[in-house]
Amino acid sequence: MAATSPLGPPRSGNEPTLYDAVGGLPFFTKLVEHFYRGVESDPVLLSMYPEPEDLGPARERLTLFLAQYFGGPTTYSERRGHPRLRMRHHPFVIGPEGRDHWLAAMRAAIDALEPDPAIDAALWGYFTMAAEAMRNAD
Repeated sequence: MAATSPLGPPRSGNEPTLYDAVGGLPFFTKLVEHFYRGVESDPVLLSMYPEPEDLGPARERLTLFLAQYFGGPTTYSERRGHPRLRMRHHPFVIGPEGRDHWLAAMRAAIDALEPDPAIDAALWGYFTMAAEAMRNAD
């Protein structure tokens, strides 16, 4: 029987996680670095950050969140508590345009890493669902 993680897809104790399959934290660090290159060059995305001149903290939070969500260490929750993604993103107006720009930057980041097709599908499935869930404006 699969155990349910407080974040992420169900997994059993012996089943490798996506985190394991991609080689751990270095993959997510690279993914987030590529993603934030897209953020830095996109005025729509950059305008959503309260401190666009220093995206370092946002990079770290996203890296740790993704690593945890996909089966890695629980560092994100240990430092910040439960992710509460909708609550944390509520102060920011995220409409279809912002969602689409976010997805474009994440798609480019995934493509840059050229993961196995099954990994790509798992990542993209999560990101498309999460991006729509964060949308709070029309």
